[in-house]
Amino acid sequence: MEATEYSYGLKIPKSRIAMLIGKKGEIKRELERETKCKMEIDSKEGDVTVSGSDAVNLLCLREIIKAVSRGFNPEIARLLLKQDYVFEQININDFVKHRNHMIRLKSRVIGSEGKARKTIEELTETYICVFGKTISIIGFGEHVALAKRAIESLLKGSPHASVYKALERKRIQLKRAEFLQK
Repeated sequence: MEATEYSYGLKIPKSRIAMLIGKKGEIKRELERETKCKMEIDSKEGDVTVSGSDAVNLLCLREIIKAVSRGFNPEIARLLLKQDYVFEQININDFVKHRNHMIRLKSRVIGSEGKARKTIEELTETYICVFGKTISIIGFGEHVALAKRAIESLLKGSPHASVYKALERKRIQLKRAEFLQK
């Protein structure tokens, strides 16, 4: 019996295509080898087609491509090959009241010299990328959910200090729960 072939089409920013392909096609080849899937990339249009017979690997590759297209380094995006890592995306437009508001909201999440983003990353053990009109997160499921709540609180106008305090409390609870499970 022949395996069923699945395929997905994705559109990514042209500025991110080189990052997905890598030097001399190295990253593309590694991703194809690791997922046993095929990638066809139209660098002029920003179209990426992925195909393969393993639906789980195909979904995983699609998430990696989405992560790279939203500004992540391929090495960080590759963490999504691990079963317990997830990719989450927040659309800043959902929080914007008017056009000029977008820059202010992105600045709130990034913070002065990237301090707010770094603090949330450290407290939640996640990776965060602000790119275009989205904020993306990669990490363990529970940690990503925590980071997402924190970022959404900042986007809604909560003070940074109270968001960090809430994260610290949640982090202690998570560590305690992880310790008790061992």
